[in-house]
Amino acid sequence: MDHHPISEDPKTPLLHLHDQIQRSQSFHSSLKSILTLENFFILLGPLLCTIICLCVKLDGPVASRNMLAVLVWVFAWWLTEAVPMPVTSLSPLFLFPLFGIASADDVAHSYMNDVIALVLGSFILALAVEHYNIPKRFALNITLVFYGDPLNPPLLLLGICGTAAFISMWMHNTATAVMMMPVATGILRRFPTGHDQSVVVSNFCKAVILGVLYSITIGGMSTLTGTDVNLILVGMWKTYFPQAAPITFNTWFCFAFPSALLMFLALWGLLCCLYCSRSSGQALSVYLDKAHLKEELELLGPMAFVEKMVLALFSMLIVLWMTRSITEDIPGWGVLFNGHAGDGTVSVMIATFLFIIPSQKQKGEKLMDWEKCKKLPWNIILLLGAGLAITDGVRSSGLANILSETLAFLEAVPYVAIAPAVCLISSSITELIISNNTTTTLIIPLLIQIAKRMHVHPLLLMIPGGIGAQFAFLLPTATPSNTVGFATGHIEIQDMIKIGLPLKIVGIAVLSLLMPTLGAYVFRTSEPIQ
Repeated sequence: MDHHPISEDPKTPLLHLHDQIQRSQSFHSSLKSILTLENFFILLGPLLCTIICLCVKLDGPVASRNMLAVLVWVFAWWLTEAVPMPVTSLSPLFLFPLFGIASADDVAHSYMNDVIALVLGSFILALAVEHYNIPKRFALNITLVFYGDPLNPPLLLLGICGTAAFISMWMHNTATAVMMMPVATGILRRFPTGHDQSVVVSNFCKAVILGVLYSITIGGMSTLTGTDVNLILVGMWKTYFPQAAPITFNTWFCFAFPSALLMFLALWGLLCCLYCSRSSGQALSVYLDKAHLKEELELLGPMAFVEKMVLALFSMLIVLWMTRSITEDIPGWGVLFNGHAGDGTVSVMIATFLFIIPSQKQKGEKLMDWEKCKKLPWNIILLLGAGLAITDGVRSSGLANILSETLAFLEAVPYVAIAPAVCLISSSITELIISNNTTTTLIIPLLIQIAKRMHVHPLLLMIPGGIGAQFAFLLPTATPSNTVGFATGHIEIQDMIKIGLPLKIVGIAVLSLLMPTLGAYVFRTSEPIQ
């Protein structure tokens, strides 16, 4: 009879014990790697979606409940950033068809329409402007013009801030901040720092950074291409009311530019009163020499052919945007094409010229090549597409009608009370919780339903809500532009609050007053929507 040999090695039980400990540790480390906050946030979206599908009953079609569930899923991912924002922005492309909200083709159309084409062409042109260092040349020229003789600090501040506002009218706010802040800090670098810095110098530095920071936001309000929020709003208007007169580049400018101008003047006045008096000129002129600014401009050399061509194309695009549709009595060039051409049409056309016109630097080289376009902010383009898809889904699924019924209590609220509240709420959401793009995507469908319940024109609430979402002036984390300005080290949070709070109040007052007056005339809010 065979017997299994029994190990007499006293280390054998210890080895077994060691293996068990290793397996246990491996299991615990695997468990810890799975049970992370990031993974919880990833599961949170589908989990909330499932709970709504199983537990929520809406008085409407099943698609409306599914739309609410998908909406919660997408916003959960946007808020927590569990999945990269551009990837979350793509999720309606698979969620809408799977939940029976819309067909794959219908959802995909939201990601490439005239509004998206407008953004795409504008971004390509902005990359060309940035590549050829045009903003720096422009800023230095403006600074020299507004320098004064002798140095006039309020006038110089007006020139610097005006430059930032003008550039941000045509370029994305974040790109403008990234380009203008080095120009601003380059001017301030001539001043002493630390303990050697006087109160006058410190205040002027704060005024310049705060002025550039807020001027960029204010300038971005003025045009459709200045910021994504304006484009999201216009895209949603087109989606919800396809038969209504579209908001053109010219229409938006006629209302938004006067509003922005009033805010800009208020900003300049605040900065001059609190940080930058005229009497500070003598103390500042010791460090800020006009000759140094001229030297820096001379180092850039004369304008090259490529810079002139890019500026010419840029100017051509602005003229085409402004003249496509002027008034009913004076039709723009758009009538030549039976209304088929849009703002996106000319935006992409002018961008295409950049890849055709030779740069005259090297043989075969054009003003732009696709290599330079790798810096295109696809995250913004995809976010805009997602916003338009969500708007269309909320409307087509019937969820918009259900939301409208729940807001019936607002019928009795006067417009003069609701408009400032809309501005304040949208700006506060942007300030504390989410980006202004996401805020606009979230609140605009609600505001449309509130307007229906109040029996007022939707734009009377949509525009204060959309523009109000850009009034994030108090915290450095509220917008990327704020972060860029705060990172210079010249300002503190209390400085942002000191200027930002009264500026926010001015902005809300301007919108609340101009929307039912100038806005009613420009957007024809007294006429019924077709």
